Amino acid sequence: MPLSLQCFRSLVMRRLVSGFLPAILIIALSLAMGPHAQSADPFHDGLIQLTKTPGFENGQWGLLVVDIATHQVLFEHNADRLFAPASVTKLFSTAAALEKLGPDYRFKTAVKRRGEIDNLSILRGDLILVASGDMAMGGRTAANGSMLFEESDHTYGGDNAALVKADPLHAFQELAKTILKSGVKQVAGDVLVDDRLFQLSPSSGSGPRHVSPITINDNLVDVLISAGARPGETATFTLVPETTAMAVDFQVATVEKDKPISIYINTVGPRSVMVRGTIPAGKKDLVRNFEVADPASWARSLFIESLRKSGIKVAASHLAMQEPASLPAKADVAKLPNQAEYVSPALREYVKIILKVSHNLYASTLPSLLAVADGKTTANEGLRIQGKLLTGLGVKPESISFGGGAGGARADLVTPRATVDLLLSMQKRPGYSAYFEAMPVLGRDGTLAKSVEPTSPARGHAHAKTGTYYLENELTGNTILTSKALAGYMETIHDRKLAYCVFVNNVPIRLAEGAEKPAVNATVAGKLLGKISEWIYLNCPPILKTDLGKPNSSTVGKPSGS
Repeated sequence: MPLSLQCFRSLVMRRLVSGFLPAILIIALSLAMGPHAQSADPFHDGLIQLTKTPGFENGQWGLLVVDIATHQVLFEHNADRLFAPASVTKLFSTAAALEKLGPDYRFKTAVKRRGEIDNLSILRGDLILVASGDMAMGGRTAANGSMLFEESDHTYGGDNAALVKADPLHAFQELAKTILKSGVKQVAGDVLVDDRLFQLSPSSGSGPRHVSPITINDNLVDVLISAGARPGETATFTLVPETTAMAVDFQVATVEKDKPISIYINTVGPRSVMVRGTIPAGKKDLVRNFEVADPASWARSLFIESLRKSGIKVAASHLAMQEPASLPAKADVAKLPNQAEYVSPALREYVKIILKVSHNLYASTLPSLLAVADGKTTANEGLRIQGKLLTGLGVKPESISFGGGAGGARADLVTPRATVDLLLSMQKRPGYSAYFEAMPVLGRDGTLAKSVEPTSPARGHAHAKTGTYYLENELTGNTILTSKALAGYMETIHDRKLAYCVFVNNVPIRLAEGAEKPAVNATVAGKLLGKISEWIYLNCPPILKTDLGKPNSSTVGKPSGS
């Protein structure tokens, strides 16, 4: 394969130092390879040119492309510098979870009974649901046991947000049926949710305000808004999940078709919200949502409603907030008999949701689950465990830094080389198939569904995780694209299997000002990373027979002066 300009210059300098080349030849070569000389490597040149795309030329770029079979570095640029990875962080947190828990790990959520069941089928005591850290509680589960996702997940909101076709209260319905079959027709005491598996932690950057051991419908209330048939009519709404435990003051008007959507939600209490705005006639149903203030009390209310729907009478009010003091000691709860148990899909299904739609809540929960697996209770303890697991996977500690599991924390920094090291190492681990299959497929699904055109030859040939993060520049009111990132696996047009990583940091977002200055935003940046993937797919040279069987002289995993 032809040498790149950088490699050729290095070769010349080595020959000069060794005294193998006459000085006059060095001068001639230096003149020929002046600052504007073209490289003899079109693969290299094309990638460099793409990083100079107008609007992105002043961003900080980091790239690394490595052959999986030989570990040969095919291209690198700033491969050992630290970059903000945004949601590429999730490649690291899911790898650690698969390594520690295993792809077939399942959450087991038990309902304990405190008290006895009399001959009238009345439980003279309480039911206590013990949260297991299950991040979905059946809310995305399809009939075949897999977990469902939409390209525009409801957790991100927006006009294109969609809900999966699954019952968000599936686990509660199953538990209620089991409890009824066990002989309980009435609960005279209370219904409680034990959420003490790990300590509630605040969001580390991207994602929800809090991470809890109990999660129902992503701890969101979705408001599904339907326009009236004609302008002037009041719009209607449905809550998902359906519940009477939430009061909604809804005033949304239907306006002309050409009018903009304008809807906002304000919480006015722990169990009440107001919804205001307008929706154009003929507009498809819109999804808006808000985060619940108290996940345990929210779950308690929904569980009581599910018990009642199954035919079980419950004396306690589902409108009450749960008081922490009402729970018995954890050791006492553990000794109570099980009345029912819900077993989740395998962890590989959760990893699929995390990586396909970049699910922040699930990813943010992973460090706490790692902590629990080691008998600890905090997310910070889980991050320490994650660090050790990643070191065991061949990732150098000095090449990564994380403040959470989802991406977006101030502490999140990684090098392209660390990212590719992880990708290569995971191929040898038991969780690899779950890891690979969970990644978005270029041009087909998840966050990569629209990164390339439907006619792109690269479509379907890369499995990779995306990342996007931006901040407001309060000085100007504009936005800085802090990070746009992509990392994963590719099979090229020559059937060459690659691991690759592309980061671009700190790009000012701007509006179009003419043909010579195209608009720059997160969508445009995603398309650019799609073009880079296409270039790699089409132009990466085929592997040479002389490259096979060589001793591994790769710089992957070693410092490099790129």
